[in-house]
Amino acid sequence: MATTNTSGRRKTAIARIYLKEGSGNITVNDKDYKVYFPTLPLQYIVNQALETSNQAGKFDIAVNVKGGGITGQAEATRLAIAKALVELDPEVKAALRAKGLMTRDPRMVERKKPGRRKARRRFQFSKR
Repeated sequence: MATTNTSGRRKTAIARIYLKEGSGNITVNDKDYKVYFPTLPLQYIVNQALETSNQAGKFDIAVNVKGGGITGQAEATRLAIAKALVELDPEVKAALRAKGLMTRDPRMVERKKPGRRKARRRFQFSKR
């Protein structure tokens, strides 16, 4: 089997993955994913697509991820893995879509507006 390569994005995080048949090793930026994503909720997010499609432990995955925070990076990785699994086996798409794993989350940070302290926060008003 050839290597399948896809990408996933979330906020400003971009994950590129290389998926091939193997023993279930997941490396993120040349580290084990349990070291790179130290908390259990983040590890669950990364494995969610594999567990939903009942293919955990069948593929070796190499991930290059950059930008954003650690949660955005985990969710970008999850989307990339889901897209790669659908590329290999289109029948798993229905199960992944039912869990919401095939949809790119479009929410981004709103830009700062002129005359405001942040995007919507105004400067403090002084009556006198």
